[in-house]
Amino acid sequence: MLEIKSVTCVKQERCLFESLSFALDAGQIMQVEGPNGAGKTSLLRIIAGFANADEGEIIFQGHSITQCYDDFAAELLFIGHKTGVNGQLTAYENVCYWLDVHGYERATNIYDILAKLGLVGLEDVPVRTLSAGQQRRVALARLWLNNAKVWILDEPFTALDKRGVVMLQQQFAQQLSRGGAILLTTHQDLTAHFSALKKVVLEYRH
Repeated sequence: MLEIKSVTCVKQERCLFESLSFALDAGQIMQVEGPNGAGKTSLLRIIAGFANADEGEIIFQGHSITQCYDDFAAELLFIGHKTGVNGQLTAYENVCYWLDVHGYERATNIYDILAKLGLVGLEDVPVRTLSAGQQRRVALARLWLNNAKVWILDEPFTALDKRGVVMLQQQFAQQLSRGGAILLTTHQDLTAHFSALKKVVLEYRH
């Protein structure tokens, strides 16, 4: 489904990674590991098409994403390390705004999903008043409201409690069972068992 071919990234004259290659297949989850500064976020942004590699290319379903980016973007869900929510809007409004921007129909079960994520009673208050973990849950609600084939998630477990981590990993399993693929960074091991889990380890390069 997704192939990373000989990708090199240089930032401020330091090579973060060089000639990096791996593939992510349907039904597979890939965990990118490495210390701070190793280039994990840079790698995810390059794969998502938000930044350019110094060398190499990203292939989606047999074509370079530079040649089929609209098709790739339609099958991509990217959630960065920052929540990407608007503090002035409510949790419900944030979800609706994301759906509108990405061309999805507004689901009738948004309140149910927010409730499942532990936000009962907080759906209609400004997100700026919520805790960091609650804001992260608002952002992660997108995972229940899309049919993208590829999820790219930068530190999705940040600020989540144990219940949130378990719930998120259950949703990972749903994505894999329907033939989707997940690429993520995390500083912690996944607590759930995923038979299709693969890892890429980046080293800090001086």
